[in-house]
Amino acid sequence: MRQSGEFFSEQELALVFIAKKLKEALRAESELTSAGFDYLVETDTYHGGLIFQSQRVGAFFYVLPAVENAARELLSSRGFRPYNPVC
Repeated sequence: MRQSGEFFSEQELALVFIAKKLKEALRAESELTSAGFDYLVETDTYHGGLIFQSQRVGAFFYVLPAVENAARELLSSRGFRPYNPVC
């Protein structure tokens, strides 16, 4: 279920997905809610484009680290490409 930042208070959250379009964000919200995950959605900027790079706005989905892998697996099984941090 979508939660506010206050719900998670000072807890560290893991970024699991960046939706680039509203339709994609609404679908991701529906999948995470149906599966019973508590998550936070915030808008932020990301860099997009291969030849002509630009800053774009997307919906960033965060969950608690304890359920990060399960949330990634769910999103992946539903056709999303979960965020993959490059270390």
